Amino acid sequence: MDVSSQELVKQDKMPLSVILPTYNESQNITKMIDSIAEALPHNAPAEIIVVDDNSPDGTADIAASHARDLGRQDKRFHIRVVRRAGKQGLSSAILAGVHEATGEVVVVMDSDLSHPAHTIPKMLEEIRQSRCDIVVASRYIKGGAISGWPFKRKLMSKGATKIAKYSLGIKIKDPMSGFFAFRRHIIHGIKFDTIGYKMLLEMLVKVKGARIKEIPYTFTNRCAGASKLDSKVMFDYIRAVWRLYRYGRAAPSERRTSVRFFSKAGRFYTVGSSGLLVNYLVSFILTALFPGIWYLHATVVGIMFSITSNFILNKVWTFEDMDFAARKTLLQYGMFAGFSAFGALVQLGLVYALVETNEVSYPLALVLAVATASISNFLLNKKWTFKEKVWS
Repeated sequence: MDVSSQELVKQDKMPLSVILPTYNESQNITKMIDSIAEALPHNAPAEIIVVDDNSPDGTADIAASHARDLGRQDKRFHIRVVRRAGKQGLSSAILAGVHEATGEVVVVMDSDLSHPAHTIPKMLEEIRQSRCDIVVASRYIKGGAISGWPFKRKLMSKGATKIAKYSLGIKIKDPMSGFFAFRRHIIHGIKFDTIGYKMLLEMLVKVKGARIKEIPYTFTNRCAGASKLDSKVMFDYIRAVWRLYRYGRAAPSERRTSVRFFSKAGRFYTVGSSGLLVNYLVSFILTALFPGIWYLHATVVGIMFSITSNFILNKVWTFEDMDFAARKTLLQYGMFAGFSAFGALVQLGLVYALVETNEVSYPLALVLAVATASISNFLLNKKWTFKEKVWS
């Protein structure tokens, strides 16, 4: 049974906790706290928990000073600053805030003013009205938007979202949102262990049976301070997705054989598509950097690079084989390259046979040949290169 806000107040509990992870947000933190105070209803007590990773710009001191000033003016708010020894990552900062929280409902948001505080009452109302467990402020449903991001940043965000949705089987539109609210009891007993990235993503995978609702909001790019997005953050994201993928595979509700089979086939063909891009880029770069090189030689090198990248991605991602012992890996690589060459011969032979002997149109013959070659390539590598049962 849900605990009402009135009951929580009677029990001297805070009905709402807002978690603000910070690192070098001295230019934004006071405005962020004030915007939350202005957005919440006047009769709604709440706590704001600032979790600071030892910011060298004095964010924690500024937040603590402002908390004292605001506390004297507005008795609704209890503001705490949690100081941590060093930069330990976003997810762990949020978790530290959740452990400190006393509210039945927890809101997580960025402290750089990119998440509008006026969305919080809408999130709380959605939790009350629809009785859902998690409300995600979404940039990618109807009515949501992103303001101030360059094309490259938007492309990266969309790519990360697609990876999360397709590799982890997540259904919502914006699993990478850093702005969400949830009932605190739903994470009881859940062990969070992803590496410094999005807590919401881990919740969506590990909290079973949660009722989830998305509401639109407009993300506004920060005006002050520096973005935390760098190569380490992107690498941590890939590692986090891999861990969550393995967690899903090890869960008791493991997918049926047919689903696993077609999932691996889909990954195999996705890797094959990436190989085409690698082939093209390597061939193009070689001809651009070395004008004297024969284009066929450049193409052969491109093919070798694409076969190598396809092999590594299929070994690690498609077939989940992390054993890179030298002898075994070289043998697998040789078989993979051999089956790739065999697939090319099958494709050429089938196109020739269909067009010359059976008078099939070239476009149709090409489609049939590519499909046949790719299926045989997948099955042969599954069975012989990576030693798996065909139907598994």
